[in-house]
Amino acid sequence: MKAAVVTEPYKVVLQDIDDPVVGQRDVLIRVKATGICGSDLHLYKGAHAFRKLPAILGHEVAGEVVEVGSKVTRFKPGMAVTVLPQISCGNCTACRRGYFNICPQKTVPGTPAWQGTFAEYFIAPEDAVYPLPAGVDYLAGSLAEPLAVAVHAAGRAELKGRKRVAILGSGTIGLLVLAVAKHYGVKEIIATDAYDYNLGVARKMGATVTINALREDVAAKIDELTSGEGVEAVIVAASAPGIIDQAAAIAARRGTIALVAMISQAIPVMTYTFVYKELELKGSQTYTASDFEAALDLLAAGAVPVAEVVTKTVDFKDTARALEILDKRLEEAVKIVVTL
Repeated sequence: MKAAVVTEPYKVVLQDIDDPVVGQRDVLIRVKATGICGSDLHLYKGAHAFRKLPAILGHEVAGEVVEVGSKVTRFKPGMAVTVLPQISCGNCTACRRGYFNICPQKTVPGTPAWQGTFAEYFIAPEDAVYPLPAGVDYLAGSLAEPLAVAVHAAGRAELKGRKRVAILGSGTIGLLVLAVAKHYGVKEIIATDAYDYNLGVARKMGATVTINALREDVAAKIDELTSGEGVEAVIVAASAPGIIDQAAAIAARRGTIALVAMISQAIPVMTYTFVYKELELKGSQTYTASDFEAALDLLAAGAVPVAEVVTKTVDFKDTARALEILDKRLEEAVKIVVTL
């Protein structure tokens, strides 16, 4: 079968590789749609924290079951499915507490132990496979994984019941958090970004206020908009310099900040603001099974405007071009999904 392999930084080659071998509890999936994540861009650049080159891209996937192992009971050929792309060890303290998302030994696609999804076929253990709800097509199904990230972040920020929140960063995750916040009934949603195109998408999706962080003082603008009260919760979905201090500045007293952006470098933070305002700063790492299930429910309910989030689709053969578009911002795009 063909697979999109990053052979060296900035080089993607469609290679012939062996078809996956179906184990007794495995499900073989013909890939129909697979999204490009920010982590795929890191892999493309050869800068991913733990995925080493050469590697097959991808972990956001939807497709059709073509074969199942002898002990698989919940799936059969022809079913439309998606995959929760994390396999935890099941034995560590985090796993025993139900937090497999922070299992230090978890296995993910794009590593030697598990092939990535940018291939004609993808294999997953039955427990990681989920049927797509009725009415959810493959394109929408490929958003289940990043939407689960957004659901988890929304939970960490306790968005349910909030009246006013800010989302710093209007990329894929920020926009999906916006959709979740709207579904949860948040009335005032302030979205920021460095690109007007992304902010335009945020407005279409229901942001009440958008702020270009390069042209405006975000903290001053939100202080003015809220009469100095700030916002009850902040989702940090971008990694711009000073963004944690910005989040603290706009948060209301005793507000909550959920950090979903993977900021991999040490940055200075004015901790005084956190003490003075009694703020909570929470990390948000991927998702749990319940978050993934909630994401599928949101897709089934039509709560996510897929056509707004997925701004471009490309054929599998054009995977390298799609990565170049996102890396160099050659076109206005938020989410690109590769179709097969």
